This record gives sequence, C-alpha cells and structure tokens, in this order.
Amino acid sequence: MTLKKIAVIGTGYVGLVSGTCFADAGNFVTCCDKNEEKINSLREGIMPIYEPGLKELVEKNVNSGSLFFTTDTAQAVQEAEIVYIAVGTPMSETGEADLTYVRQAAETIGLNLHSYKIIVTKSTVPVGTGKLVESIIKSFAGEGREFDIVSNPEFLREGAAIKDSMNMERAVIGASSEKAYEIMAELHKPFTSTVVKADVESAELIKYAANAFLATKISFINDIANICERVGADVTKVAEGIGLDSRIGKKFLQAGVGYGGSCFPKDTSALLHISEECGYEFNLIQAVMKTNENQRVQMVEKLMAALGSLKGKTISVLGLAFKPDTDDVRSSPALDVIPLLKRMGANVKAYDPIAVEEAKKQLGNSCSYFTDLYETINHTDACVVLTDWAEVKNLDLMKARRLLKRPLMVDGRNLFEPELMHELGYTYLSMGRPPVYNEKALVPQVI
Repeated sequence: MTLKKIAVIGTGYVGLVSGTCFADAGNFVTCCDKNEEKINSLREGIMPIYEPGLKELVEKNVNSGSLFFTTDTAQAVQEAEIVYIAVGTPMSETGEADLTYVRQAAETIGLNLHSYKIIVTKSTVPVGTGKLVESIIKSFAGEGREFDIVSNPEFLREGAAIKDSMNMERAVIGASSEKAYEIMAELHKPFTSTVVKADVESAELIKYAANAFLATKISFINDIANICERVGADVTKVAEGIGLDSRIGKKFLQAGVGYGGSCFPKDTSALLHISEECGYEFNLIQAVMKTNENQRVQMVEKLMAALGSLKGKTISVLGLAFKPDTDDVRSSPALDVIPLLKRMGANVKAYDPIAVEEAKKQLGNSCSYFTDLYETINHTDACVVLTDWAEVKNLDLMKARRLLKRPLMVDGRNLFEPELMHELGYTYLSMGRPPVYNEKALVPQVI
C-alpha cells in the first residue's frame, strides 16, 4: 500500500475519528479546523468529544508523527493528495441538510488546488452534493486544474467508532473516475475487504437509505410494542421470534423510547426532503418519524397514569446521552422527556456519567444534574430510564427501592425482568411488556 498525504477538513466526530484511523494505518494526516481553541486543545491531547479509545489513539499517532492538527486549511489542502470534507451538515429549519460548511470547504479547496487531488465528501450530504462541490471548486480553482470527486460516506456508531473504522463492514466509494476509485480502494485495504463501487450519486444516497431503514426497524418494533401493551403480549418475545428470520435479523428490534443521536433524526428528515424535492410522497418515512416522536410522549403518559398528577412530584431521569458510551445528547429522548415533565409541574433530577455538561447546554436549569446514580434516585417519587448505561443496567434494585419515595419505575430501555421487579415490590412499566403493579408502591414511603 502506498501511503498518502491526507487533509481532513473538520475535526468533529467523523473527521477526528476518521483522520486518526487513517493516520494509524500509516498515512500522514492533517486535521484542519477554523476553531483555534479546538485545535490547541487537540494538540494538548484534550478531545472535543467522548469516544472510548480515541484519546489514546490520537496521542499515539501525534507522537509517531503521522497525525497533525492545524487551523491553516489552505496549506493542508496544498500539501495533500486526498482531501476529505468532514464538516457538519446540521438539519435546517426546513428539514434539509444545511450545506453551508460544505460550500465553505469546497471554496477553500478551489482556492488552493495547485495539483491533482481527490476530493472526498465524508459528511452525510444529499444527492447532488458531489456535483455542487465540483462546480464550486471549478469556479474558484480556474481552468485546467485537475481533480476527482468521491463520495465516501461514514458508518460509525458513536461509542464504537474506533472499532467501526478499523474493522469496516464495508467501504462505499462513489467515484467520478476509475483512477480515483482505485486510489480510494487501496486506501481502505487495511480496514475492509468489502468495497462497494458506485457512482457518486448512489454513494450519497446509500448513507441516507441505510439510516432510514434502521430507523424504520426501530419505529416498527415500537409500534408493535404499543400493540403488545394493549393485547397483553410481550414485545421481547415477538422481537425474538421475528428476529430469527434471516430475512429480518435481530438487530434494531429492541423496543424503547425511540431513536436519537446525530444521524437518524437528521438523516430521516433530510431523506424526506429529498423525496419531496423530486416529487415523491414518502409516506413510510413520515410514519417512522411520527412514531418516534410519540414514544417520548408515551413515557410521560405512563408516569401520569401511575401517579395521577406530576405537579409537585420529583422525578429522577436516568440517562441524558442518546446512547451509552458517548456524551452526545443530540435528539436524545431526555431533551423531549424532561421539558414534558417540567410542563406537567414535576421537579427533575437527571443522571448521566458522561453527558451532563453537554446536556446543560440544551436543558439549562430545567433540572438538577448528577453523576452519582443513587444520589439522583434518592427521595424521588419515581425514576424514568432513558439511556442503557452499564451503571443503570447494574443498578442495585433493592438499594434503589429503599431510596425511592415510591418504588415506581418507567423503563424506556426494558433493562429489567418484570418478574424480578414484581418480586422486589416495584410498580414497573416498561415498553411493550405487561405492566407490573404494586399498589403499595404508589403510596409514598417514609425514608
């Protein structure tokens, strides 16, 4: 494998992880960002995100001389053979992807394109972005500048991003030329033997289609869970039964409070906008999004049904991140559930081992924050489980029962067995499984 000089524009989640892993494979990688404070922090070994193993891998490759950080994007582009665009593409007010940062990156590349380069879009972008990037680069680079456009979408799971980068299930390479494809395929040899060769437009759509399909599986099983609750069935058994069908598979069939994070909500919305733009009514994805919104409301409705009123009640919320092993709170269930609880008159104590500081930026002083699980639960009228952190999974249920004013739990992640919760004297309301009622559990106990 011929080692490459790579510039990565954007040191967010995708850019930082991808750039670090390319460096670890022996390439020379420069990660660029306009945020001088972030770059200085990275040089000092301070990560802007929480991701298991990332800090150690960054330090290893900085020390080996294969990974660099800079605010001088122009120089990094000039020196690179491959330039990755890995900037944010947040959801706009209309639901489409905001390509402001992609446009800015393309302009910078165009101004500094003095030799042949492969321009790779790593950010999740709508179909047609490759052509947009190409046109912007051409307009700023002038005549005669040679470059190729590639779409190389990422498929990283937060909390397992290093593993997913080092052991890719597949690499999708949508290239504008055979030369660019061959170079990119060689670049990915250390990471995977499965490469999907595509045109640029197909590669751009693959990422949206993949995330939308997974979101559909989640909303489907949540709708089944809601039916299970009404007919006395157990969604975990239903999911087990259908998941053993090889055509369906068991992944993403865990009923719960719905999907969140940086990808599924944004990408389903963007795909819906793409369908509207091309004149297609995508009813299925609209239903997927609606089901996901309703799951958060149903959590609060379960609590209301058990307590009668939330006014003046103190509720402990376990989990602020959208999933464990990350500090990412984007579209987290907590961002919907906690404001709902507040509107109902409840006081909220919120727990998370990692994501408290990120959550404060979104939730402000709407709740009190804790990193100690039992301090959070202590003297509350009920607890609501929103994130399946290992600490929550391993909760000492007897100790929690003694600390709660009412041993009442609404579990949005189905972490505990209903039979056990019945034995321990809880009122336990989970997702898509028969409820466990203990009348004494609804009467406040003296602590």
